Amino acid sequence: MSGTKGENGERGRRTTDGLAIPALLGAVLLAYVLVPFAVFLSRVGSVGVLQGLGEPATREAIRNSLLTAPVSTLLAATFGVPLAYVLSRASFRGKRLVEAAVLLPLVLPPVVGGALLLSVVGRYAPIGAAAADLGVPLTGSLAGVILAQTFVAAPFLVVSARAGFDGVDVRLEEAARTLGHGPLQTFRLVSLPLARNAIAAGVVLTFVRAIGEFGATTMVAHTPRTMPTQIWVSWLSHGIDAVAPIALALLAIALVVVGVVQLLLGTPGRS
Repeated sequence: MSGTKGENGERGRRTTDGLAIPALLGAVLLAYVLVPFAVFLSRVGSVGVLQGLGEPATREAIRNSLLTAPVSTLLAATFGVPLAYVLSRASFRGKRLVEAAVLLPLVLPPVVGGALLLSVVGRYAPIGAAAADLGVPLTGSLAGVILAQTFVAAPFLVVSARAGFDGVDVRLEEAARTLGHGPLQTFRLVSLPLARNAIAAGVVLTFVRAIGEFGATTMVAHTPRTMPTQIWVSWLSHGIDAVAPIALALLAIALVVVGVVQLLLGTPGRS
């Protein structure tokens, strides 16, 4: 036993000996991320947070974000998870183009994404005009916010879910098929459960990206305001202190979502 403990201790030391430089470099980045949080939170004490959260414009922005971001995330999951599974399992002509199309919103500036959406759903575009005639305007509405959020956030879910499906042993799916399960049953009973952590990570990333979306949302639906657009308006009108209440609310929502997912599924992305 003592020999085993000694070997384990020696192996642990060898493992950590080479981590000093990576840890130092990582600590620099971590400090760069955390210091702005600390400085920002240190000045919150002098700001009337509760009073700011009680303002009608702030309450409306929070409500709009909490209404639209879950819908955007649900849309991304409904269509993105099947797409991720197809990209993981199928080989077909033009697959690289599909993969590039999925990644395109990630590399485009959000404002450009908003301009692209306006060319399709804008008031003077055929689809946008037809929707407006039916009484469902796709710009300057909550529908426009959802469209913008889904456009920029859905790729996070597709990429994460595909990584999860790539990690599922195809032989397990084949075994399920030999037991008489059809493709949909195999997907539901085998593939989804085994990839659930990666999908959960994608859901978290998608929701947080959607609720924090500003550029495309501003282009497609500057009003009604969401939390990011209200933050921008408050900063322009009253400076950085006016941003604190709604920024804290946005941060709290993101932390709650991540915490809930970790409690339900363990650390997202970890098998």
